[in-house]
Amino acid sequence: MENVPLAERMRPRTLAEFRGQSHLLDEGKIVANIVATKEPFSLILWGPPGCGKTTLAYLIAKSTDCIFVPLSAVTSGIKEVKDVIEKARDTLNVFKQRTMLFIDEIHRFNKAQQDAFLPHVEKGIVVLVGATTENPSFEVIPPLLSRCKVLVLEPLSADDILSILKEALGDKERGLGKLDLKVSGDDLKLIAGLADGDARFALNAIEIAVSMAGERAKKSKAGGTLVIDRDIVKEAVQQKALIYDKDREEHYNIISALHKAVRGSDPDAALYWLARMLEAGEDPLYVARRVVRMATEDIGLADPFALTLAISAQQAVHFIGMPEGALALAEAVVYMAAADKSNSVYTAYGRAQAEVTESGSLPVPLHIRNAPTRLMKELSYGKGYKYAHEFDDAFVYQTYLPEKLAGKKFYRPNERGFEKKIAERLKKWWDEFKKKQGS
Repeated sequence: MENVPLAERMRPRTLAEFRGQSHLLDEGKIVANIVATKEPFSLILWGPPGCGKTTLAYLIAKSTDCIFVPLSAVTSGIKEVKDVIEKARDTLNVFKQRTMLFIDEIHRFNKAQQDAFLPHVEKGIVVLVGATTENPSFEVIPPLLSRCKVLVLEPLSADDILSILKEALGDKERGLGKLDLKVSGDDLKLIAGLADGDARFALNAIEIAVSMAGERAKKSKAGGTLVIDRDIVKEAVQQKALIYDKDREEHYNIISALHKAVRGSDPDAALYWLARMLEAGEDPLYVARRVVRMATEDIGLADPFALTLAISAQQAVHFIGMPEGALALAEAVVYMAAADKSNSVYTAYGRAQAEVTESGSLPVPLHIRNAPTRLMKELSYGKGYKYAHEFDDAFVYQTYLPEKLAGKKFYRPNERGFEKKIAERLKKWWDEFKKKQGS
C-alpha cells in the first residue's frame, strides 16, 4: 500500500467522502437521482484533470451494483473493448448484473473506435461512461454523444483541495497520519491555490514535500518531526502547467476572452487574458496576428494609430523574441482597450462582400477604366474621367460604382474619435453631389 501513490490511496470510497461537484451530487441533482433509483445510464464526464471523473464513475457503478471495468483509450484498443463487451453480455444474461465500461480519455479513440460502442450501448449490454478533458462536441462522434448524457465537472475549489490535503495528512490508514509531520496552514493553502483545481496535483505535491523533508532530515541527522516549510513547498510544487491546449477549445476560449476584453474597453481583463496565453506557452506571433485583427475589426478608423501600434508590436516580438516581446503585446492591447472603438470598416467590408456575392461581376464604368491602347480609347475607355487633383480640395463630383449600384453606401462612419472627422469630411464632399443626383 505504501508503494501506491498518495493520490491513488486517498481516492474517496463513498460518495460521502467525495469533494466538489455539488451541482451533480446534491439531493435532487442528476448523480444523486441515479444512485437513488439505481438506474445508471451512459455518460460522458467532461472536466479538467484531477476533478474526480474516474472516482465519480467508480462510485456511481458501486452505488448502482454495476461491475466497474476501467480502460484507458491511451493503452487499450478495439480488442480489449470487445473482450469487455463479451464478458458484459454473459454477466447480464447469466447473473442479470450490468457492467459499467469506463473509458478514460475517450477523446483519444478515433471515429471508427467510437463507432464500435454504438450497438452495445444501444442494446444496454454495457453502461458506457467516458471521461474527457476535451469538449465532447468536437471529440465525441454525434451518434455516441446522442446516446450519452454529458455531465460537466468543475475544477475543485481551493477549499475543497485544502480539505482533501488535511484528510490525507490525518488519515493513518491510507494517508500520512502515521508520520510526525509539521506543516503550516498557510503552506497547505499555498499548495491548494497553486493546484488550480487539480486534487491529484495537490496530493502529489504534498507527497513530494514529505519525501524532501525526509531527505533533509537524513542529511542533517535530525530525527523526529519532519518539517515542511515554504522552501520545500515551493520546490515540490514548482509551476503547474496552466489549463491551456493550443490545439483545442481552451485556446479559442482564451483568445476570444482577450478579443472581447479589448472590444469592451477593459485593459485589466485584456492584460490578464494576454498573460494567460503567453505564460501557458502560446506562440506570441499568433497573439500578435490576433491583435492586428482587433485593431482593424474593433478600433478601425476611430483610432488609425492602433493598427500601426499592432504591427509595431508584431515586429518587436519578431525582433527581440520572448519574454521581452510580451511587453510590446501588452502595450498594444492596453492601448487598444483604451482607444475609441469603431467597427465601421469591418461592417462596411461585410456589406461590400455581400453585394459582390449577390450582384456578381458588374462592369467597371467606362470613364474610370484604364485606356493604355488606341483601341481602348476608341471604345471610350477613360472618356470623361475627371482627375481629382485638378480640382479644389482634390475632390470632384463623379461616379465610381457600377451604374447598377449608383448611390449605394457600404461605409457608414460613426461619431467616435478620428472617424468623426472622416464623417464630417465625407459629408462636406458628397452632400452637394447627392443633391445633384437627386438622392
